[in-house]
Amino acid sequence: MKKLTSREDLERLREKLKREAEQVKRWVAVCSGPGCHVHGSGEVAEAFAKEVSEQGLEKEVKVIATGCHGFCEVGPVAVIFPERYCYTRIKAEDVSEIVSETLKDGKVVERLLYTDEASGQKILRDEDIPYYKFQQRLLLGQHLHIDPRNIGDYIAAGGYSALAKALFDLGPEKVLEEVKAANLRGRGGGGFPAGIKWETTRNAPGDPKYVIVNADEGDPGAYMDRGILEGNPHSVLEGLIIGAIAIGSPQGFVYVRQEYPIAVKNMQRAIDQARELGLLGENILGSDFSFDVKIHMGAGAFVSGESSALMTAIEGRVGEPRPKYIRTAVKGVWNKPSNLNNVETWANVPLIINNGADWYTNIGTDKSKGTKIFSLVGKVRNTGLVEVPMGVSLRRIIFDIGGGIRGNKKFKAVQTGGPSGGVIPESLLEIPVDYDELDKVGSMMGSGGMIVMDEDTCMVDVARYYINFLSDESCGKCVPCREGLRQALRILENICAGRGKEGDIELLEELGSFMKDASLCALGQTAANPVLSTIKYFRGEYEAHILEKKCPAKVCKELISFFIDPEKCKACGMCVKVCPVDAISGGKGLVHIIDQEKCVKCGSCFTVCPDKFNAVIKLSGEPVPEVAPGTKIKKKAKGEKKCKK
Repeated sequence: MKKLTSREDLERLREKLKREAEQVKRWVAVCSGPGCHVHGSGEVAEAFAKEVSEQGLEKEVKVIATGCHGFCEVGPVAVIFPERYCYTRIKAEDVSEIVSETLKDGKVVERLLYTDEASGQKILRDEDIPYYKFQQRLLLGQHLHIDPRNIGDYIAAGGYSALAKALFDLGPEKVLEEVKAANLRGRGGGGFPAGIKWETTRNAPGDPKYVIVNADEGDPGAYMDRGILEGNPHSVLEGLIIGAIAIGSPQGFVYVRQEYPIAVKNMQRAIDQARELGLLGENILGSDFSFDVKIHMGAGAFVSGESSALMTAIEGRVGEPRPKYIRTAVKGVWNKPSNLNNVETWANVPLIINNGADWYTNIGTDKSKGTKIFSLVGKVRNTGLVEVPMGVSLRRIIFDIGGGIRGNKKFKAVQTGGPSGGVIPESLLEIPVDYDELDKVGSMMGSGGMIVMDEDTCMVDVARYYINFLSDESCGKCVPCREGLRQALRILENICAGRGKEGDIELLEELGSFMKDASLCALGQTAANPVLSTIKYFRGEYEAHILEKKCPAKVCKELISFFIDPEKCKACGMCVKVCPVDAISGGKGLVHIIDQEKCVKCGSCFTVCPDKFNAVIKLSGEPVPEVAPGTKIKKKAKGEKKCKK
């Protein structure tokens, strides 16, 4: 493809690519997202390409390795167009049958269709699967049509038309007004209106001005930005260029984690392809606007996701936050006006420019417009990336889309907003998910992590986990965050270990309030959320740990014991084999006994004890019954099967 020097060149190329696409009878979109990739989607895509070639279908069938489709739980996934047949959990050895039956003859391979757990029915099309049916996939839905390594696919699907519109129809002022009218709020966590931030940077004194993509996604369990960068990097790049037009910026940066090698590779390829086509660099599309982009890879520090720390890192220094007497929108990289938005925010911009602010504001709630992508993980049946309109309830996301809790366990809480977010109990599942409502209940939107917890989760241990993470990731620059986190962690570790004392809960609340008021940056200001929210909604668990020396969820190792029920033990010996410290005694025909002095509470015996026996029992807060050595096992009832050793 030669360099494009006008809007007309772009449209001619688009029409040419569309005509070529129309020659293809069918195409196969093989998900290459993180979940599918780890289960062999690369081999599946290669098998499709090979089989299509060997069966002489190259002119009729196109195979593309796309970005994440979202439904990670059932990967590898492939969707066959135009019918939209959706095959799940595909293996390379299944491909020959799919090509022969579906691609050649249009028949369905039923065994590879998704089976709905509630009804037991096979579902033919992806859009009818409950996981997808209740979503509105404005961003993720594009992934099924685009090979992220091929700019041609993006252009054929309408890509860079918003850029041309911004350059030749709207101009900087109207682009800015359109984004402001759409009330696009930053998807990185704070929810600040993007248009107002753009305007601040545009009007700030000093040149050059910079625009930056924040892809430093460090929340445990979160991979929304990764999914977009890997699956549709051009959407982010186009949004960034449009933002640069509105702000008057000649230079952009993409700050991305080194831990995302495929995202980095795909983004760099997108930049190179756009530059080669004249969509980036000098005189874009023959206009008088010039703009270029560089990728900066972060060193993995969670705190570098904070705006001033990220900009300090781009300058080549240690990523530490600085006091924001003057906001980074006014004085950011090298003390120049710098606009920072996250990946998802930039990816929304082309949609707004193409469809208009009125279209965008019809999606979502009064104050939170558009859709939001969440990574739904934890003790939920259907894990993956979920894109829903702002205002959808937590119950809809977790139960209708997520399919409810694994193993028929009871829902306990959901943690939103990453390590600095809060936990939300069952009584609040009907709240609409948007920036303001989550903040009211002691949590936050954050970048979109959503971790579901069941009845076997200890909320004190959850708070300890997140405070430990944040203590490690704190830059240590300010005392309230550094020392506040250390002291909170010490108290929580004592509580989990059975050394908690009266007054600890109140001290944690006081520490949290102090950190919120006095910390330098958002990491410290929000770090107490996991503690404060678990105390607010699960105070009884804290009190049980402190007053009764009991962990109600039977998670905290120092507060639990394992006991073999003599009425259920069948002397199968499985527990003896896996015990790492030889703490279990008992021979053939004898009840097995755990030596509590030797036991390290690893739980291996509990895990391997056959389900039909359930002889190993977890205890917490109650004495371990004594069993005399040499006690014989209860005789097997007539017809009872022997345990397989």
